[in-house]
Amino acid sequence: MTDVTALTLSDALDGLNAKEFSSVEITEAYIEAIQAANPSLNAYVVETPEKALEMAKASDARRAKGEAGKLDGAPLGIKDLFCTEGVRSTACSHILGEFIPPYESTVTANLWREGAVMLGKLNMDEFAMGSSNETSYFGDVVNPWRRSGGNAKLTPGGSSGGSATAVAADLCLAATASDTGGSIRQPAAFTGTVGIKPTYGRASRYGMVAFASSLDQAGPIAKTVKDAAIMLNTMCSHDTKDSTSLPVEQPDWTKAVGEPVKGMKIGIPKEYRVEGMPEEIETLWQQGVEWLKAAGCEIVDVSLPHTKYALPAYYIVAPAEASSNLARYDGMRYGVRQDGSDLASVYSNTRAEGFGAEVKRRLMIGTYVLSAGYYDAYYLKAQKVRTKILQDFEDVFQNVDALLTPTCPSAAFALGELTDDPITMYLNDVFTVTANLAGLPGISVPVSLDKNGLPLGLQVIGKALDESACFKVGAALESASGFNQKPDAWWK
Repeated sequence: MTDVTALTLSDALDGLNAKEFSSVEITEAYIEAIQAANPSLNAYVVETPEKALEMAKASDARRAKGEAGKLDGAPLGIKDLFCTEGVRSTACSHILGEFIPPYESTVTANLWREGAVMLGKLNMDEFAMGSSNETSYFGDVVNPWRRSGGNAKLTPGGSSGGSATAVAADLCLAATASDTGGSIRQPAAFTGTVGIKPTYGRASRYGMVAFASSLDQAGPIAKTVKDAAIMLNTMCSHDTKDSTSLPVEQPDWTKAVGEPVKGMKIGIPKEYRVEGMPEEIETLWQQGVEWLKAAGCEIVDVSLPHTKYALPAYYIVAPAEASSNLARYDGMRYGVRQDGSDLASVYSNTRAEGFGAEVKRRLMIGTYVLSAGYYDAYYLKAQKVRTKILQDFEDVFQNVDALLTPTCPSAAFALGELTDDPITMYLNDVFTVTANLAGLPGISVPVSLDKNGLPLGLQVIGKALDESACFKVGAALESASGFNQKPDAWWK
């Protein structure tokens, strides 16, 4: 039998339906792969082999009765900010200690209802704050890719670094992830995987540990564009438990994959040509343009004039919301608690001990921009900029169907390379944060390798609620590039 862990989600589901292998067999294969790889890659922070096999056996029983769901028997990885009933969920922060939720997030509940199997919880930047997966309480995640001829450990990107590494290294068929400023798309680009952030409100945030509530959105990281569509179909739903969840019709996004793109107008925003961008990123972008031209797309130069303010606006809005959201972690009801001489010192000691350096940095920024005397100068101004960015997109989308941009300004960098330079680290989000500020869908598709043999991705940004355009154009790029490279399994 072929190595079932190397299959795409689509092919694995076909194999399960055809009874070429059972859910127990593919689950056991993934459990073995995780046990072999995780000591080197640190993708999983909680492994649940017993639970996985139990779910797999139940899946095989349903399939025998002809009652299989859309994802029945498919082993998945779950980012550690999705609450999973009875399984530790900490957003990779010390302050949550050994927190075991008594409830299930809506996104994971949707997956289990369709028969998916949980392999475990995936590593991430603490509270999703980071671009390199180096802020996790449980240590760095390692990218399965290495530079040609080198063995330096590289970042898988953040905050969904565990999800991206697990998918790229064949440690699950697909994974849940979340995106606040690029945390699905940047890791996908760094690891040669596909990641999509849907329109804000498509997927419920109920049961997700919050970072910035007006920006956070769940989505999948998968091996192919079709796999991402299969995952998103199940992950998204209207949820009355989330006031920001949109009561809108949801299409079957798999139908958009492979549809012709002839006649589509694709915008190329001039503001995404940033100073100091490597020449090979520019070349790759132009290659993407040529591929879409060859597929029959019309290429239109467009302008998003407020893009240059997006990053500073994001790093005001996101920390401000984090400051508010994370005020609840005080050691009183759950998580770790540090003793003190009085109540105030218990609070301060707990938070000082429980939060990592990056989270503390962002909480202090957030508290500052919300403080009396600075609110108007920073937070209010950033919200006005956010409105302008949304208007720019609305104006542009009058004339084009989607936008094509690079996903990141570079390929994956080495762990430790930028830890002392938070500004350069934040610049990794320069191409992705605009979609979050405007609430728009964006997909990253791997299309090439750089001169060091590392994956590079292109991003497609669609209109609000038009994920179909992202999947359609993303699949066209995937097909034209023929990208199918995998990292060498040096950890085996």
